[in-house]
Amino acid sequence: MFAIDPEELRSAIAAGDIEPYFQPLVELRTGQLCGYEVLARWSRADGEVVLPELFVRIAEESGLIGVLMDCVLSRAFRACLKLPSHLRLAVNVSPFQLRDYSLVRQLQELAAESEFLVSRLTVEITESALVGNVDHARGVMEDLKALGVRLALDDFGTGYSSLRHLHGLPFDELKIDRSFVETMMERRESRKIVASVVGLGQSLGLATVAEGIEHQEQAEMLVWMGCDQGQGWLYGGALPACELATPGREPRWRGTGTLQPGFSEWAKLTETLPLQRSAQLQAIYDGAPVGLCYLDRSLRYVSVNRRLSEMNHVPIAAHLGRTVQEVRSKLYRSIEPYLKRALTGEAIVGLELQLLPENSDEPGPMVMLSYFPARDEAGEVVGISVCVMDVTQRETAQRALKESEDNYRYTMELSPQVPWMADAEGKILDANAKWEGLTGQPIRQALGFGWCKSVHPEDLPGVLEAWRSSLASGSPVDSEFRVGRGNGTWRWVRSRAAARRNKEGKTLRWYGTLEDIDEHRREQQELIKSRAMLQAVFEAVPVGIVIAEASTGRVLMGNPKAEEIMGHPMRPTPDFEAHENWVVRRKDGSRLHKEEYPLVRAILNGEMVGPEEYEYERPDGSRVRLSLTAAPVRGAQGEVTGGVVAIRNVDENLRG
Repeated sequence: MFAIDPEELRSAIAAGDIEPYFQPLVELRTGQLCGYEVLARWSRADGEVVLPELFVRIAEESGLIGVLMDCVLSRAFRACLKLPSHLRLAVNVSPFQLRDYSLVRQLQELAAESEFLVSRLTVEITESALVGNVDHARGVMEDLKALGVRLALDDFGTGYSSLRHLHGLPFDELKIDRSFVETMMERRESRKIVASVVGLGQSLGLATVAEGIEHQEQAEMLVWMGCDQGQGWLYGGALPACELATPGREPRWRGTGTLQPGFSEWAKLTETLPLQRSAQLQAIYDGAPVGLCYLDRSLRYVSVNRRLSEMNHVPIAAHLGRTVQEVRSKLYRSIEPYLKRALTGEAIVGLELQLLPENSDEPGPMVMLSYFPARDEAGEVVGISVCVMDVTQRETAQRALKESEDNYRYTMELSPQVPWMADAEGKILDANAKWEGLTGQPIRQALGFGWCKSVHPEDLPGVLEAWRSSLASGSPVDSEFRVGRGNGTWRWVRSRAAARRNKEGKTLRWYGTLEDIDEHRREQQELIKSRAMLQAVFEAVPVGIVIAEASTGRVLMGNPKAEEIMGHPMRPTPDFEAHENWVVRRKDGSRLHKEEYPLVRAILNGEMVGPEEYEYERPDGSRVRLSLTAAPVRGAQGEVTGGVVAIRNVDENLRG
């Protein structure tokens, strides 16, 4: 760090020692270059390069900020004349400049002198520049917008974050601060913040730009969240003007329009159960035999499954970020009114029409379309969930339906569940005779709302509230509660139902089933207790325990005592090969190979090993004598599914 003299800075500006550098801005979905952010670099006579953080403040305090902008931007504009016209330039303005109405004229004149189209310019404004200056800033920003300049709120979330700025000022973009992007792979809080900012941008119709992208996994996660653009070392550092792209030779990076095979690696950092649920939902989404997609409020595709991609004859990546009208212009003319109704909050179900191929007048397949409005936590519609079903084989389906009607009644009698039916107001119209066997209540007494008498008094308010909510919204019913026979005994049941609607979307009937889940609930409770007890034992035993799986040999977990003895956390390893990182020696000092480790031998040979004594070298260089006893873990059929090793600190036991 060194002090900068204002006169030295003035001389550097006059001599042209401060020049523009250009950091690439990339469209994350395609990997295409979409512009550059202009950064100032000061090359001193002693060869040292001074970054703007060290001299911009001096320029502001000494009144040189305007001259500095003239120097840097005029050269940047001239350098960009050779760039393709679709590439934009982004430039930061300081709080001092935002208080000056001459900023607009200055930018306009600089662009005109360099024959640079001002409409290709994005002005980045930090939140701190708006503090105590909102009304004045609004006037400057509106003048910039009138010229066609785009406005970006820079470093969102790190300064004086205020939604009032987004609500009251004409921003076009939100820039996510690098501090959140750089830590999003390791910190759940950072991931949540980034996802929230992206979601906020989507809700307000603002493009989102992520700073500080260093790894492909970060880019993939950002695309999955819906982020539009990014910059960072993954796409290269700031470039001098001489290294800028020329027409026809723009760089292109690996796009992430479809999730890459390595995408799942970042997910290992998230919580296990939510991850499993997410993976299951993604598998269902991708494997569904019907076309599924999600549209934002601008009717742009946010996600598309494989089946809809096949039905549209358009790759998934070519859907994302484009509107329905852009992808299926012929279809859009027919469905536009229904899409607009869905955006008002109306669910459209069972809309049937014939698809028209984009490049042919031949009739396409008959499809059934359903549009369900997606709402945020405040109940506002933020997008549309779309389901497209090919019903060309209607005749075959109708014949199968007729046959199934007879089978249905027969199946009802054989099913262990209790089928039931209700009208649009929620009154039970019919139910299987098994209801009486389960509750002791005759069917005729259960009709209407008579079934409530069989529900446990503590559960009834919640059951009725869930039922009323589904009746009002049309959403499926899924409730668990207790029913009794009037003798003081209660059994847990699960009730599920869905509405049947007509073409206008009006509910006609509710069809559901009641399932006895009492034994399942009790087994769950016992399983939870057993797991808690086993976990307590696992953590409390006075010896180290490490568990590995057989298929890959990777370590799954280790208890606190194992970490204490071995001197490092017991993180999961990818496979057998990773065991080479453990330095284990025999008494003669020779090092064991991975296949000689007791745990590996127990898994491979399917037999107990040990106890055996070895010397282990910890990461800090210290050594400890260990006694290792390993055994295979077997499955229900006797196959080896894993292994466990007990670790005892021999030195500690001798001291004891």
